[in-house]
Amino acid sequence: MQIVPLGPGFAAELRGVNIQDVAADDGAYASVRAAFEEYSVLVFRDQDVSDEAQLAFSRRFGPLEITKVSSEGAGTNLVILKTLDDAGSVVPDDHRLALENKANQLWHTDSSFKQVPALASVLSSRVIPERGGETEYVSTRLAFDSLDVTLQRRLEDSFAWHEYAYSRGKIAPDLAGPEERAALPPQCWRMVWQNPVNGRKAVYLASHAFAIEGMEREAARALLAELTEVATPPEARYLHSWRVGDVLMWDNRATMHRGRPWPAGEPRHMVRTTISATAADGLEAMRAPSRQPAE
Repeated sequence: MQIVPLGPGFAAELRGVNIQDVAADDGAYASVRAAFEEYSVLVFRDQDVSDEAQLAFSRRFGPLEITKVSSEGAGTNLVILKTLDDAGSVVPDDHRLALENKANQLWHTDSSFKQVPALASVLSSRVIPERGGETEYVSTRLAFDSLDVTLQRRLEDSFAWHEYAYSRGKIAPDLAGPEERAALPPQCWRMVWQNPVNGRKAVYLASHAFAIEGMEREAARALLAELTEVATPPEARYLHSWRVGDVLMWDNRATMHRGRPWPAGEPRHMVRTTISATAADGLEAMRAPSRQPAE
C-alpha cells in the first residue's frame, strides 16, 4: 500500500489497496486503519463500488448507524444523497432534497446530534456533476494545535450541545420536521476529542452545535463561530474533486467537512455509510454529565 499525502498536514490517497481488500484481509485492514488514525481523511480512487462492497468495507471499522427517519435510506445502513426524485428527474431548488444538500454545505461533522456519535463516514460517488460538487475537509486536530494553551485547557473541560434541527433551521425553519425533532433531541459532548491510539486532541465542532454548558447563549455561539473560523481558513482545507468510483473515508472525531455547490439541473448521487463510535474510539470520555441546555 502506498500513502500519498494530499492536504495541508492531513488527508492522503491510498494506492495499491481497494475496499474489497480491506473487507476480506486482516493485514489490509490493519494498514488502512493505521493510515486512518494518522491522516484522518483517506481517498480510494477507481473503486469497483456497490452498496454491498461499501457496507462490507465499513463494517470492518465498527458498528454501522441506522439511517435516521425522514432520510433517503431510512431504517437501513445506507444514506442516499441525491438530487433526483423517484422519476429520475433533478429536483427544483425549493425541494426538500435540494434544501438538505444546502444544509450539507455548512461546516459539520456527521452525527454529533445523535445519542451515539460517529467515528467515521464512508462516502462513494455514483453519479456526479460535470463540474462543482466538491467536498472540502479541515482538520480540527490541527485547529486544536493552533490554539493557545489557555484556550485548549478551557475547551478540554467544556461541553457543547448539538442538535440536528438547529443546523437545518439555518437553511429553512421547518426543514427538520416533527418526526426528526422527536427522534433527535439535543446531545451534549465534550469539546475536545482525544484519539486513544495516538493521544492527539481535536476540537469537536459542527454546525449542529448551538450552546456551551455554563455560558450565556450569545457568548457561546460567538465562541463556536470563532473556533469554526480558526479551523476553516482556505489554506487549511483539502478540496476533493470527485470522480465516479471514488470512495472517501474520514474521521468525524478530528475533521469537519462541507459539500460545495454545483450547477442547477445537474444530477448527483452519492451513498454514505456511517460507523458509530465506541469506547475503543474514546467515546466514554466525551460524555457529559448532561442537563437540559440553558436558554
